[in-house]
Amino acid sequence: MKVSVIGAGVAGLAAACTLVERGAEVVLHEAAPAAGGRCRSYFDPALNCRIDNGNHLLLSGNHAVMGFLNRIGAHDSLSGPVEPVFAFVDLKTKAHWKLRLNRGRLPWWVVSAARRVPGTRARDYLALLKLRRAGVDDLVAPLLAGTGELYRNLLEPLAIAALNTPPDAASAAPLRAVVAETIERGGAASIPRFPKVGLSESFIDPALAWLVARGAEVRLGRRVNALVAGEKTILAVPPWVAVELLPGLVVPSEHQAILNLHFKCRIDPGETGFWGLVGGVAEWAFAKGEILSVTVSAANKYAEMDNATLAALVWADLQAAFGLGAMPEHRVVREKRATFAATPAQLKLRPATRTVDKNIMLAGDWTDTGLPATIEGAIRSGNAAALAMLEQNPL
Repeated sequence: MKVSVIGAGVAGLAAACTLVERGAEVVLHEAAPAAGGRCRSYFDPALNCRIDNGNHLLLSGNHAVMGFLNRIGAHDSLSGPVEPVFAFVDLKTKAHWKLRLNRGRLPWWVVSAARRVPGTRARDYLALLKLRRAGVDDLVAPLLAGTGELYRNLLEPLAIAALNTPPDAASAAPLRAVVAETIERGGAASIPRFPKVGLSESFIDPALAWLVARGAEVRLGRRVNALVAGEKTILAVPPWVAVELLPGLVVPSEHQAILNLHFKCRIDPGETGFWGLVGGVAEWAFAKGEILSVTVSAANKYAEMDNATLAALVWADLQAAFGLGAMPEHRVVREKRATFAATPAQLKLRPATRTVDKNIMLAGDWTDTGLPATIEGAIRSGNAAALAMLEQNPL
């Protein structure tokens, strides 16, 4: 069976790998000159080094991610702390602290003041039980904001990072799914992971090499403008492109931006290699060798702010956090439609994997994976699309 996979982002690569592994003939199409979509690295001439177009923090409990990396021989390309530990900086007080989970499922870490969020009590964490009952129409902030320091220093940053949507508008349901698969499974499922070198080196280049070595055809820089009737196809493109190729398809239509700022600055990575930044413009900072890379999520509110002003504000946060000097060379990367907005209304627009045409399946983090728009969700969607295609059209 021959299958065209349109889109060589992580979802498309996962679909292609699953199909090839099960004996299908695959042609992978990508309109851009390079594969990867939002998950890629490139050389920046101004900074004179390679950078990731964005930052993606993974967790050891992301089983689809780990399975994908194992398949393409790239599992050892990830790095991170050996324990489930997360470093934070409170930009108001300039206090540095760490959240330290224990590895087992019984969360005894909450009874240790040295391991939990500063200023919280063990009973505050019972608020997480509210997430178990969260439905699509329940919003994050009304559900969890009454927990004081726990919300400000942990739950709000977690929600913004996972959902890329302001908590007062974001549905708590996808956050519930994330917590259920990581924190609730214990620290062993919550160990932070990120690429040692770059996103392309972990997810994209090994996947392309794996596919080509097994006979898949990869066509980069070649846009597909129309579907061929009767051709078995997996659409692994952004939702606005999917609608162009498949008129009448209902997809999420509202999006949130993500801003990534890369500063030519080397700092001590410490125990974790990254920090959550509380109370500032940015949410996360990553020490990546000669680059200090910062992410601003749910960033639509900064759409009209010019790059120079934005960089100055973020650098002020970094100065407060790490005692840095003058702002170095830097690059601002704006992803205006990074993810769909994880609001109740938009979640209800996520389509299923299968379409009305048995020869066309959908893949992408915007499809109905039950998870937010993450790498884990994208890979699951690709796997699901490939398996649905094989079930509908057995080899």
